[in-house]
Amino acid sequence: MTATTPKATSATPSFCEGIQYFGEAIADFETYGKTPVIAEGSVAIADPTDASAVYQTLLYADALRYLTLQITGSKASGHPGGFASQAEAYAALVMLGYKNIITEVGHHAPGFYSAMFLDRSLEDMGINTVQQLRDRFREKHGLLGHLSGYIPGILAPAGPLGQGEHFAMAAALLHKDKLFPFTVGDGGLGEPYIMSGMAHFHTAYPGVTNFLPVLVWNGYSQEHHSMVSLKTNEEMIAYWQGNGFEEVVLVNAKDFDDQNQPGDYVDSTAFSFQQRLAFTKAVLVGINQGARSALSGKLTAFIIKQLKGAGVHARGAKSHNLYAKDTLDSPHMIGALKTRALPESAWQLVRTNCERAGGGPAAKTVVTEFELTLPELGQLPLEEYAIGEEHPKVSTTAMGRLVAHVGQTDPGYLVTNADGNEASGIANINQALKIIHPTTDDLYNQAPRGQVYEPLSEDACAGLAAGLALMGSRTLWCSYESFAINGLPIWQTVTQAMAELRRATPSTITLFTAGALEQGRNGWTHQRPEIEAYFAAMMRNGNVFPLFPTDANSIQVCYEWGLSTKNKGVVITASKSPLPIHTTFEQTRQALRDGAVILQEIDPPQPNGGVGKKVVFAVVGDMTLLPVFEAAAYLETEEIGVRIVSVVNPRRLYRPSDVAWDTCSEPDGGFLDDAKFEALFGGDALIGVTGGAAGMLEPIMLRSTCKRDTFAWKRGETTASAGELMAFNGLTAEALTKRAIELVH
Repeated sequence: MTATTPKATSATPSFCEGIQYFGEAIADFETYGKTPVIAEGSVAIADPTDASAVYQTLLYADALRYLTLQITGSKASGHPGGFASQAEAYAALVMLGYKNIITEVGHHAPGFYSAMFLDRSLEDMGINTVQQLRDRFREKHGLLGHLSGYIPGILAPAGPLGQGEHFAMAAALLHKDKLFPFTVGDGGLGEPYIMSGMAHFHTAYPGVTNFLPVLVWNGYSQEHHSMVSLKTNEEMIAYWQGNGFEEVVLVNAKDFDDQNQPGDYVDSTAFSFQQRLAFTKAVLVGINQGARSALSGKLTAFIIKQLKGAGVHARGAKSHNLYAKDTLDSPHMIGALKTRALPESAWQLVRTNCERAGGGPAAKTVVTEFELTLPELGQLPLEEYAIGEEHPKVSTTAMGRLVAHVGQTDPGYLVTNADGNEASGIANINQALKIIHPTTDDLYNQAPRGQVYEPLSEDACAGLAAGLALMGSRTLWCSYESFAINGLPIWQTVTQAMAELRRATPSTITLFTAGALEQGRNGWTHQRPEIEAYFAAMMRNGNVFPLFPTDANSIQVCYEWGLSTKNKGVVITASKSPLPIHTTFEQTRQALRDGAVILQEIDPPQPNGGVGKKVVFAVVGDMTLLPVFEAAAYLETEEIGVRIVSVVNPRRLYRPSDVAWDTCSEPDGGFLDDAKFEALFGGDALIGVTGGAAGMLEPIMLRSTCKRDTFAWKRGETTASAGELMAFNGLTAEALTKRAIELVH
């Protein structure tokens, strides 16, 4: 492809509108490119060593490079370099019929969009031409800067590193007959816990190997050399083998270089055409070998070693992203596009192969374009305790009994926990569902085919649970509130993806136990309720619902509700300590609709026919109710009325305009109206009380018009009891009483 012309001809396919440069005839096209190598009715090439298959795979790789560079150049923004360095690997996967491709690397987005365009997936969102592809890149309701489930054919979001593996493993677990390759960059190879996550998964599920990491070993990270750039080929292979990979296939572009390029990382697009074909053939054969190995029960990795930025506007880390100077009018961009340009006939050939590969466009064939069929759960075996029952009940244990029922009804149901269910009052989950472990041990409730996944990594716990939910399965992620923050990034990514998703999927549900107030003796390392501030902020997304059940009755109804929802993030936070029963099932159902429920109402005396003062306590959490009830008793002796309101579902207490609920794919517009809000929280004074972050009280404080104050967590300290820890944070009956009196007088 030595010459180009900037103008299309009458024979130009209509989808090519917007392509700026077309190449002249390519050598041997009449021999190897005249007929699509994926025949009509076929889903893949027949033979990866076939000369026509190799030739047409190379054309596809160049088409991906050209589009990636042109669409990013259209906005002088985006990331072409990383994807360009593995274009042959992506092209080989598709030509071999594998389209369930995921990525760790959000910066590969423009390459994935180019692939979705070429196989016509993007026509589902009205993108039919290259011009439209350019126009809608990085635009609202268009092609987002990083991958999202909003885009037809894209299986999972990508952005934060270390997440794509979880989506691939989750999909592999649910669809054992399909291959789920995922690309991972060498720049992010160690962040976070990529290898340990795959190692634990493989130990738990040794027979599930149908996910294929494709390492893009290009020598560079975002702005510098990658930290593994000095490894030898042997060291890199040994690294993967040392982490349990039986089969490691490495294809190194350097082995095919006939241009004497310096360094260990070279650009295959600079080779002679014959050597480019030789390299492409090696990749095609290697991908085929890796795919067959992964599908046959071997933990397998494929590594493509090629210089970052191969075939685009720059090389190395300088190719990572575009800047304001990198427009389509810039000479270096024009030169790069002309070098990669294909003739009209090649574009049509590439598109035909892409359409046929995998049985059709990704938007019509990949597993996430269909809702997963799940067993009906029927009626949960709820057990309602009497209000004021003599023996306090453990909320988490009450929920654990229901979780066990769900797992026994739905064999695909998975519970994850890094800290141990027994320590959270939910040993009954382990007893019923068993911890997945190769060592069978009844004492520890271990069995190879269990349904409780327990790596000592919150990232791995949240990753698999949230990934499975995104892929359509039911899960529960359990954790201590203090440690859960280490797994929150992927959970947050998934909830945002669910808000944009074009299909319904079970909500991702969590149970966070051992709140800060229960962890006095363990000191501040176990007292980190700042995660509640995350959830408080995420409520405004529209599909995130933090729930604070009042007691062991309430938590059962909260879990029942969460199971009935779609495309939400449902966070249940509850104590593992025995606590009193304050509510009925029906009261919690009302609280889930209205946001809160009144637990106690003490009217003040009405001297001389007048109306006495009343203070309202809006309480988030269960243990925090203890000092509030004590304060209410004090205030009653002072002839001050009290209303204690348990805030169960604070998201309902915002105003509709506060929350982006109407932008969600499964919108939930349920909010408490002003009259009902006043009935719950109206008084002479309002005091918000929480053992966590004060931000969770925001929806109440926004709407209340009376005198008000908040009592919330300040910081951790080592204490002998929950009461002492609450006192350290000012959460005492005395302090609440004193402030209430000050506010009403």
